[in-house]
Formats: sequence, structure tokens, C-alpha cells
Amino acid sequence: MKRDYYEVLGVARTATDEDLKKAYRKLALRYHPDKNPGDGREAEERFKEISEAYGVLSDVEKRTMYDRFGHAAFEQGGGAGFDFAFGAGFEDVIGDLFGDLFGGGRGRTRARRGPDLQYQLSLSFEEAAAGCEKTVSVPKRQVCATCGGKGSQPGTQPKVCPQCRGAGQIRFQQGFFSIAKTCGHCNGHGTIITHPCTACEGSGVERRTHTLSLKIPAGVDTGSRLKLRGEGEVGQQGGPPGDLYVLLEVRQHPLFVREGVDVVCEVPISITQAALGTELEVPTLAGSAKVKIPAGTQSGHAVRLKGKGIAELGGYGRGDHIVRVVVETPRKLSTRQRELLEEFARLGGEEVHPLSKTFLAKVKSLLG
Repeated sequence: MKRDYYEVLGVARTATDEDLKKAYRKLALRYHPDKNPGDGREAEERFKEISEAYGVLSDVEKRTMYDRFGHAAFEQGGGAGFDFAFGAGFEDVIGDLFGDLFGGGRGRTRARRGPDLQYQLSLSFEEAAAGCEKTVSVPKRQVCATCGGKGSQPGTQPKVCPQCRGAGQIRFQQGFFSIAKTCGHCNGHGTIITHPCTACEGSGVERRTHTLSLKIPAGVDTGSRLKLRGEGEVGQQGGPPGDLYVLLEVRQHPLFVREGVDVVCEVPISITQAALGTELEVPTLAGSAKVKIPAGTQSGHAVRLKGKGIAELGGYGRGDHIVRVVVETPRKLSTRQRELLEEFARLGGEEVHPLSKTFLAKVKSLLG
């Protein structure tokens, strides 16, 4: 008595087409006779059962009939009545399956897209902020300039492979299947190069340095990536080339720090300048600018210069230039300077601690 097809594949009755395909591939690889040489007869029966189940459930009409009438739907007219004329979906799975089992393909070696490349490009802070043009040299595999990618010496032609007669594959019978395996003599190309090109040694490609001119947009930062389509390595068998990804790294600036699209510049000023106020000339990306520091300014106070920052990448706005004030305390005082500061403190009602009182002593006094 035949087992239930869903049970054979180990899937639920609500299984999707993808569920069925995954289950079939897993079981077919496990029970294929070539994978079980010591138990060929049982493995072949199991393999046929799995293929029969998938052949029905992968077909919409057959699955509908099976869900309604079970195995009886295919037993009219006597015998098992199973039809091995599978649909395109089944053929795709079979092709993938035997590619896994035997390393074979379906036809000549297919065109393949070339590999992508990466290139690390370093920029100055100003170049990244304003945008620039850069020339880069990228070593990559390209079509051989001598043979034009054919692999044969100029004036010669490849010969048809005697093993597969130009088909790129060899077919043989495996049970009830006709299986195609990639021709090992020509590696699926269908032709044999008898006079290899001396420049590329018959590969059709050679490594050369390619020079490119890049336009770097304003506002890029470390981690930004530019994609150049078709500038990667050459494809195989006439396939399209890959892409080139340019990874950007922005060098640190001695004065500026980037915060989003704003540029921050810390400017030191003296206690006197902070207390009395002053006017400073500060650097920006667009040149120097004058900034007024009001009297009584505290350390950390920020003055914002609108529109003097970094352009928004891909946008139309621009950040600001922020001048952040750092009040610098003098490290060494003359006797007269010390006297004046102590007098200044007394006039302001501040307690002037003796010089011998250390920070640790202050902490102890505060904590009791």
C-alpha cells in the first residue's frame, strides 16, 4: 500500500511550494542510489517514492486531485498510473540536485558576473566637507588586450571539444533519468584552446591598473561608500563586469571636529578675556571670521556661526560653525599677580585659602 505523499516528503498538507522543494532536495540527496552504493536497491525504491511524491505535489492540478481523491486519482486504468512527465518546476529542482551530486550543469558554462572590488580612499577634512575630484589607480582583472578575451593567440581559433562535440556537457542514463554532466575535458566551454594567448596564458583576462577620475560629493564622512557600476573585475564567459566600491576615510583635522553637519572649534581664552569680554578672529572652513565674546563668559560657552559648517550630503542645507570657548587658567603666577587675585577674591567676598591647603584637605573638610 502506498504511503501518503505528504508523509513521504515529511511535510504538512499546508506546505508551500518552497517547503516541498526544500524537502525533496534534502531527501533526494540522501537517498540517491549513487550516494548509497551498499544499499542500492532499497535506496532506488526510496528515491523513486520521493520523486513520485514530489512530482504530484509540485503540480497544482495533480495536488488538487490528490487532496480530493488520494492515490485513487492516479490509479484509473490499472497499475500505478504515475506520470513522469514532470513540470518545469520539477526539472529545475532535478537540475539543481544533479549539479550538487555530480558537479554538472545544464549546457555550456554560463556567463557570470565579475567580482566586485573595494578601494580605500583617504581624504582631508576640507576635501570631505567641500567635495573634490580624485584620481585613483585600481589594479584589476580585465579583458586581455592581446586576444580580446578569446584566450587564443591572434590568428588562431579554438577547436570544438572532441568529448562533448561542443555541447559543453555529457549526457548519460541514471536509472530512469537522463543526466547531463559538465564536460570535464573543456570545463563546459564546448571548445578547446590549442594555441593559448601568450599574454594571458589562455585565460582571456589579464591584470592591469585602471585609472579613474572620481567626483567626491560635499559632505561625505568616514564610512561613506561610492558605488561605480561596471568598474569591478571582468565577467566570465561574456558576463557583465562587477562594481567598484570606494570606501572613504576622512583624516582628523588639527583644529576642527565634525558633529553631524556642524564643525566645532575649541578656542582658548584667558580669565581676563572671559571676565571683561573680547573680540576674537577664529578660523572656519570658509576662512577667518570675527567673533564677539561677551563679558562674563564661562568655559564651554558656544558661539554659533550660521551656515559656515558642512554641506548636507545629498541635500541643500549646510551646518554651522560652532566656536566653543575654553577659559584657560594660568599655571604660574608671579607674586604680584597672586596678590592681585587674592585681593580680587576678597573684594568679591570669596575666601582665600592658604597655599598649603591641598585639594585632599579641602575634601576632608567638606566631608567633615
